[in-house]
Amino acid sequence: MNTYTFDAQAFEESVKDTPLQSVAAQLASSIQAQGHALKHGHLPRWQSALEQLPELEQLAACNYTINNGVVCLNPELSPQQLTQLVQAFTDLMPWRKGPFQIADITIDTEWRSDWKWDRLAPHISSLKNKTVLDVGCGSGYHLWRMHEAGAQTVLGIDPSLLFVHQFAAIQHFAAQPGIHLLPLSMEALPADLHLFDTVFSMGVLYHRRDPLEHLRALKQAMTLNGELVLETLVIPGTSDEVLAIDGRYANMRNLYELPSVSRLCQWLIDAGLKNPRVVDVTVTQCTEQRSTPWMTSHSLEQALQADDQSKTIEGHPRPLRAIVLANAS
Repeated sequence: MNTYTFDAQAFEESVKDTPLQSVAAQLASSIQAQGHALKHGHLPRWQSALEQLPELEQLAACNYTINNGVVCLNPELSPQQLTQLVQAFTDLMPWRKGPFQIADITIDTEWRSDWKWDRLAPHISSLKNKTVLDVGCGSGYHLWRMHEAGAQTVLGIDPSLLFVHQFAAIQHFAAQPGIHLLPLSMEALPADLHLFDTVFSMGVLYHRRDPLEHLRALKQAMTLNGELVLETLVIPGTSDEVLAIDGRYANMRNLYELPSVSRLCQWLIDAGLKNPRVVDVTVTQCTEQRSTPWMTSHSLEQALQADDQSKTIEGHPRPLRAIVLANAS
């Protein structure tokens, strides 16, 4: 099993003169201390995919744009380079969060992550010139949206080494100095940073055995005037209940409990956060999460009962996702 190599010196140089400079050595040390989490049998294939990308010396970095929710990069490529690129992105499948377009290649990801962004963007505080953290960021789609919204420095963390390589493939063309993704879980992040103006945690809370511990950790990462953007699964209804998950939920492993919106807001208060406010509650549709040529495994449709799509195949309520904002103080 191969081990992921992290270039601490290059990272520290890349965040010089940014708010991350003061904690760069801590972050690098946290990555290097993870041991088995940095090992994966597919690393040679993912690294080979990155090596197939055109050399930057031969290809100028290009500005990214957002077109109808798609993160677009338009490098000028020869037919041979385009063929190599298709193979490289194929070797980095499955692509779950996006969508992206690089040259003539449209990566239609499992999730239309732009729909989530459209639901939350009108409600959050301005990101202009802010330092932002995205916890469990996947391949980094929302990092680009945060940067486009004016954030000066954006850090995404996700322990998946596949997602780290997917982000590196996109960043290879953009070479955007204000956006970073590190192979870290929230638990591996140094405590009491109090560094980020806005902290996003989207699709993470239900994977935590202790949701209050996660919420407290998020608060410790925020500045005194920071804002939390929390997106998570909830159960329908107005009661103050929690659904305990024993086994799977919608075919997903490692889920522990789903709160009602009322209970979720109380969790935030119990964790020391202030002024929790629900800005969106949306039932996940099969047009938002689905199988595609870039993610060919089963998706939401196969996780719902065929004769009653209000329930998962395990008999639980269909996925319902809430977006809640809260403040550090």
